[in-house]
Amino acid sequence: MTGPRVPSPRRYLVCDPGHFAVRYAINPWMRPDRPVDVPLAQRQWRTLVDVYRAHGHTVETVRAVPGLPDMVFAANAAVVVGGRVLGSLFLAPERRPESVPYESWFKAEGFDVHRPESVCEGEGDLVPAGRWILAGTGFRTTREAHREAQEFFGVPVISLTLVDPYFYHLDTALFTLDEENIAYYPEAFSPGSREVLARLYPDAVTATREDAMAFGLNSVSDGRHVFISPAATGLAARLTDHGYVPVPVDLSEFHKAGGGIKCCTQEIRS
Repeated sequence: MTGPRVPSPRRYLVCDPGHFAVRYAINPWMRPDRPVDVPLAQRQWRTLVDVYRAHGHTVETVRAVPGLPDMVFAANAAVVVGGRVLGSLFLAPERRPESVPYESWFKAEGFDVHRPESVCEGEGDLVPAGRWILAGTGFRTTREAHREAQEFFGVPVISLTLVDPYFYHLDTALFTLDEENIAYYPEAFSPGSREVLARLYPDAVTATREDAMAFGLNSVSDGRHVFISPAATGLAARLTDHGYVPVPVDLSEFHKAGGGIKCCTQEIRS
């Protein structure tokens, strides 16, 4: 690094967790017998929103719908590149109705929304990364959806295979630091995918399993500030060494459903 990292203002879409709960189990983190403290979840979520705004970012909110406990995970609803919106088609039937209110929000804001034909879980598995889109598969989003995304956006899509069920979405195992670099947990990926990432990002920040299990890779970066789980201390130290500024935000109540900071944050790229 030759100079200080420079943040850029972002536009985020979030959803209030008033209806958040763990009512079913569709990933290894979810245990319906472990109750969610909704007031605590709301306080944690409001802190995240306040922190984003304090760092100069725009935050908009989609109205939560009763009966959709995972709707708080806004990142899964779509991916937006160049003002174009690719919506979602969830694998789990329980989550499929979430697509409708998000699609309505985007249309009300003047966006055209393309509905995918294949299972596609938004920024959960499609991570815009500068010149290309990194795309996860193995548990949720299909390779057919990767091809759909490439045709829709006209941006090269690089398919990566996830192999650890605890990292069922790409955004639990990897996040972009800026237009040129990423942080990731190598062992969440197949051997071939690890080689691809090593070739593309020789200077990437890598995480241990301990930090990955603490949702350290379910983080959001504005190019300088990294909004990160406070439990991912080792990763935070490595980010600091690379010139980034970790901003700890505790979303531990959402970990009960397999989500964290990034899961709760949809970035709208115009």
